[in-house]
Amino acid sequence: MPIAITIHILAAVIWVGGMFFAYMVLRPAALDLGPPQRLSLWSRAFARFFPWVWVAVVLLLLSGYWMILFAFDGFVNVGLYIHIMNATGILMVLIFLHVFFAPYRRLNRALASADFEAAGQALNQIRILIAINLVLGLITIVVGTAGAYYT
Repeated sequence: MPIAITIHILAAVIWVGGMFFAYMVLRPAALDLGPPQRLSLWSRAFARFFPWVWVAVVLLLLSGYWMILFAFDGFVNVGLYIHIMNATGILMVLIFLHVFFAPYRRLNRALASADFEAAGQALNQIRILIAINLVLGLITIVVGTAGAYYT
């Protein structure tokens, strides 16, 4: 259990912390750039961040379900906070999958053809979805860490 929970927490920190950095630090700093530079910066930043998100997603799912199945002996034996954490985590994964396979691909295709208007629209959709995922991630962290004390 100590290894699984450590992996779980580190993966969550990498994913949610990366979204926090992107939304609260990089986004305001990039506003000073013109559209071609700003859109290119985001594409390159996502190209470096998203592989880490894939690793985090796999590790979160494996470690989380390992703990549920082997440390708690199944979903029947876990508290409500684990069920909430599971639901919000799955929703976050689904949102990430959509971001990765839809607007992120549109962003890169638009940049490849120098269509900065379409790239901007794709980036705006990514921005909204990352904001939603960031809020969900912070809620999930609060529920996962404090939930055991309220059951």
